Amino acid sequence: MAGYIFKRNKGVKMDRILTVEESIEVSNKLRGENKKVVLVGGCFDLIHVGHIKFLKEAKKYGYTFVLLECDESIKKLKGEGRPITPLLERAEILASISYVDYVIILNKMINDDEYTKLVRNIKPNFIAITKGDSLKSVKEKQAKDIDAEIIEVTEKVEDKSSSRLAQLLRNINI
Repeated sequence: MAGYIFKRNKGVKMDRILTVEESIEVSNKLRGENKKVVLVGGCFDLIHVGHIKFLKEAKKYGYTFVLLECDESIKKLKGEGRPITPLLERAEILASISYVDYVIILNKMINDDEYTKLVRNIKPNFIAITKGDSLKSVKEKQAKDIDAEIIEVTEKVEDKSSSRLAQLLRNINI
C-alpha cells in the first residue's frame, strides 16, 4: 500500500497529511480510545461551499479522514484540463479546514479492489457520502465488510460543484 501515497515534500507542513500506514495506525489508536473514525473520499478540486458543508456534517460523527484522489484519477473522471488545483495544493487546503482531521493522498489511480482493501485497513466506523452518491452501492459493500455505517450527510448540490466552477473559469478565457 505504500505505493499509493504521495512522497513527502520536506518544505511542506504535513502533520495532518498521512501516509496509508500512518492513517491505519492513527485510526487504530483512535478506535482503541473509543473514538469514532469517519472516512470521506473525493477529488476536492476547487473547494466550494458544498464541500465545506459536507465536511462539516461528516465531522459531527467523529475524526475525519479524507482519501484524496490523485490528479490522474480526476483527469479520467472529469476530463481534460482537470484538476484545476494540483494534488499537493488540494491536500494542503483540505488539511487547513477545521472539519478535516487527516488527509490521505492517493498518488496513483487505484481500482475498486485496492480501494476496498484500503478501507478495510483503515476500518472507519462511518463512511460519509452525499445523498445520491453514484458509488453508494460500492461504498455500502465496503461498509458492510468492516461493520461500518454509511452516513448520507448532505444533499448533492448541483449548482455548487467543482465541475461547474471549472466550466465557468474556462468560459472566462483568462
